[in-house]
This record gives sequence, structure tokens and C-alpha cells, in this order.
Amino acid sequence: MSADNLVKVPRPRLAEWLMEPMRRNRSTYWKVAVAAVFINIFALLTALFTMTVYDRVVPNNAMSSLVALSIGLGIVIIFDFILKLLRAYFVDLAGASIDRDIGEEVFGRLLAIRLELKKGSTGALASLMRELEALRDFFASATLTAVVDVPFIFLTLLVVWLIGGPVVLVPALMVPLVILIGWLTHPALERLSARSLGEGMLKQSVLVEAIGGLETVKTAGAAPLLSRRWLKAVEQHSDSSLRQRMVSSIGVTFATSAGTISYAGVVIVGVNLIAEQELTMGGLIACSILAGRAIAPLAQISQLLSRLTSTRTAYRQLNQMMELPPEGPEGEPLKLSRIDGKIELRNVGFRYPGAPERALDEVSFSIEPGEHVALLGRVGSGKSTIARIILGLYPPEEGLILIDGTDIRQLAPADLRNAIGAAMQESVLLTGSVRENIVLDRPQVDDAEMLRVTEISGTHQFMGQIANGYDLKLADRGEGLSGGQRQSIAIARALAGRPPIVIMDEPSSAMDAQTETALIQRLQEELRGRTLIMITHRPPLLQLVQRIILLDKGKVVADGPRDAVLQKIMRPKAA
Repeated sequence: MSADNLVKVPRPRLAEWLMEPMRRNRSTYWKVAVAAVFINIFALLTALFTMTVYDRVVPNNAMSSLVALSIGLGIVIIFDFILKLLRAYFVDLAGASIDRDIGEEVFGRLLAIRLELKKGSTGALASLMRELEALRDFFASATLTAVVDVPFIFLTLLVVWLIGGPVVLVPALMVPLVILIGWLTHPALERLSARSLGEGMLKQSVLVEAIGGLETVKTAGAAPLLSRRWLKAVEQHSDSSLRQRMVSSIGVTFATSAGTISYAGVVIVGVNLIAEQELTMGGLIACSILAGRAIAPLAQISQLLSRLTSTRTAYRQLNQMMELPPEGPEGEPLKLSRIDGKIELRNVGFRYPGAPERALDEVSFSIEPGEHVALLGRVGSGKSTIARIILGLYPPEEGLILIDGTDIRQLAPADLRNAIGAAMQESVLLTGSVRENIVLDRPQVDDAEMLRVTEISGTHQFMGQIANGYDLKLADRGEGLSGGQRQSIAIARALAGRPPIVIMDEPSSAMDAQTETALIQRLQEELRGRTLIMITHRPPLLQLVQRIILLDKGKVVADGPRDAVLQKIMRPKAA
């Protein structure tokens, strides 16, 4: 997601994923609106109290009236305090509810994003997700409070007109001027906001890349390269952010100055009206107070307009992600009562996004239920790609992938992957305990099942001897464990729940020969009766299979019994 892409995104209307949670909180909004009505009326009563004291109490020395007015004002202040607390509470309540609903929806869509449509780096996506908080605050909190107060500008001006007549012209002229300045600065803010967000994403990308690969950065000596990228990203982001703040401050500062001009103008005009005996002293003081009150919501609106551009830019990008088609069928997915484990590829062709050549070209083969098959070939021959498309991570450009005779595109991705235990080439572990990494909150995987699969994978040999054992907290991606230990946990995760199909991509590449031999012996019994696809370059693992499919440049070049294909592979070498 580059800055260039940000500028090109069309301006969509508020989408359902944002509007629906707001609609569900309509009752809370009505409470906020009612509270705002009384709060603004109470603000008018304060000015009227001042006018009455100067015009009635002071000239007549009516102290009893002052006591009565003071008691009334005290009651108003108490209720005003309570209503402001309630308004703040209801705004935060609605904001929390909207934040939860929108956050759940957006995070769910992020997890369901189709990998071939994924744009931008991990850091850019993380930065975009961080904009959710600003988006929620703008639509659920700040906007609501400011917008509700805007209609009372006209009520306040009406009261000023009733009290001071021509005095109302001063604040009435300031209102459109403040709005005009905000409107004139909006195009520049729009451009700077898009630029600032894009550069912020770039900065976040560098940061996430450096932290995620800190060990590699140190060992490879990549610190100067990343430091240069970071400094450049910081300078660019700081420059665009400074420009954005300077432009936005024009509207906010002018609104503040307009309040001062309005106050002074009311006093100047009011003094002349007092000289002509068309306005009282109390009326002038009340008008000056109300004039400031009329301009105050515009200062909030000016601040809101400065945030509107950045919020709208973030919304466009989030909405662009939300409009991407998710994984799975467009209609109701099929639910298979059971999966036997038959896998069939028919003339499958596939090309990674942006790649010049196909990773798979007219690949066809069939694997029967319970059959154990190895995919062999050189680096880049398409072995891991086949595993990814069987798991539904990428859809084929052409051809069909069938599980028990059903196209996997008709199945819900979650149901498909629940039936396939996968130990992929890179053993990525999640932050949390070892138990959580194996169980993954799957209801069918209890402690007994977890212990069973850890015995098979070899995890129990090193976890069973630690004091906190399976509750050991892992750092990011399982740092602190050896490569073989991470692979062992990944294998346990794949075997948990006895899935009918198991896919293993170089499952023992980081293990020593003794550990690998023991693992193979345990897997022979565990995988009996289940479909196995083994991707490997290690000859010992071929003991687990009866058939080999040989790939080269994305095509099947040999398919047959293990020993026959191995002889075919070895014959050219012997020659």
C-alpha cells in the first residue's frame, strides 16, 4: 500500500461495516443528543443570569432576588455537571461498542484476505490497522460531540438578536468566515494527509522488518542499510506531518481569533447602542458571553476538519481492504459430513502475483485415501506451491483441485484446513504458551490429545522436563527455541485432532539424524490410514511414502512407485 495508491483510491460512501455498528447504538446517540440540548440551554441561562443581575439586582439592590437567582443558578450548574458526565459516559459507551464491533469485523476480514490480493508489507498492514482507533474515535466520539453542538450556534445567535438586536451581526459574520477558511485549507490537507499516511506506513514497514528479523540484521550486517531507510522514512514523514499540522492550524487558529474578534466587536457595537439607550449594560455583558459561546463550536469543527482528512484517507484504505473478496465461495459453502482424504489435481496452472513465469503448468495427479506420496524436485519446481493450493491459500489460475470429488473452492476455508494437518517449511510459532501453539483453541484437542501428539513429534522429550512445561511462554515466532524444537511443535500442531490429510514440507530439516530417525518410526504408525503428502529433500523421510511424484519447472515429469522413481532419478547420476 504505497502513497501513490492512497491518492488514487476513490471516495466511497460510508460502508456497511462502519455504519451498521453505529446504527446499533442509535439509542445511545439519542441520549447524547438530549443531554446536549439541556447543556446548551443551561449555557444560555448563565448569560441570562448575568444580564438579570446587572439590569435588575444591582440598580435596585435586590439582594433577596440575588439569593433566589443564585440558588437557581446553583441547581443549573449541578444538573449541567451531571449531564456533561452522562454525555461523556454515553459517548464513550457507544465508542467502545463500535470499536469492538468494527475491530472484530476488520480483523476477521484481514485474516480472511486472499493472499494473491494482499498488497503492501506486514508493517504497512499493521499501520493501517492502527488507524482503526482514530477512525472509531472520529465517527463515534469526537464527531458526535462537535456536530451535536453545531445547531445550537443558531439558537445562540437568535438569543443574542433578541437581547442586543444589531449586535448579532458581529458573531453572525464570523461564523461563515471560519467555515470559509476551513473549506479553503481542505484540499491541501487532503493531499498532505494521503502523503503522511503513506510515509507513516513506510516507516512502520522498516520498523517491523528490523524488529522481526533482528537476529538476521545483526548477523548479516544489515544495520547500516536499515538505518538509512529508517532515517529517510522518518525525515519524509516528519516533513509531511509538519506541513499537515501547519495547514490545519490555520483553521483552528482563525477560529480562536474569530472568537476574540466576536467578543471585542460585540463590546464595541454594544457600547454605541448603550449610548443610544438601545441596550442595557447587562444586555451587553450577556451578548458578549453568548457571542463567544456561538463561536466555540466552530473551533471544535475546525479541529474536526483537520482530523477529517487523515481519517477519511485511513477510511478509504480500510474500506479498500474490506471490499476485497474474502476467501471461500461467494454463496453458501458446502459442508462435507466426512473427508476420506482423496486429493485430485486436474490440469492445474498457477502463477504467483507479479511473477513472470508459472509456478505450476498443467499439473494433474490423483492421490487415493490413505495413500502416502512424496513430492520431489529441485528448488523452485513447485512442490511447496502444490501444498499451498491444496490448503486453499491461493486459487489456481486454471484447472481444479478436488477433495473427495468436491472442488475446494466450494468449501469453507476453515472447514478445509481443519481436515488438513499442515507442517509447512517455515515453522512459525505464535506468541503465547507451547500449549496454545499446539491446541489453538480447537475444542477437539484436549490435554490427552495434546500429550499424545507431543509424544509422537518428540516435543514431550524437552517440554516434559521443564518446570512450567507446556505453559512456557514463547517470544515472537518461537525465538529462544532451536529450529528442531520449533519443527517438533509444528508437527504436533499438525497431527493434533487426527486430521484425515497431513501435509509436511521439510518437517525435519533442522533435526539431527537420531531425532529424525525416531520421529520417522513414530510417524509410520501415526499416519497409517491417513493421506500423506511429504515434501522433502531428505532420503530418510521417503520411508514414510509408497509413491513419488517428481516435479520440474512446475510440471510432473515422473509419477510412480517409490523405488521405481528413485531408480529413474539415480540412473542418470550413475551414468
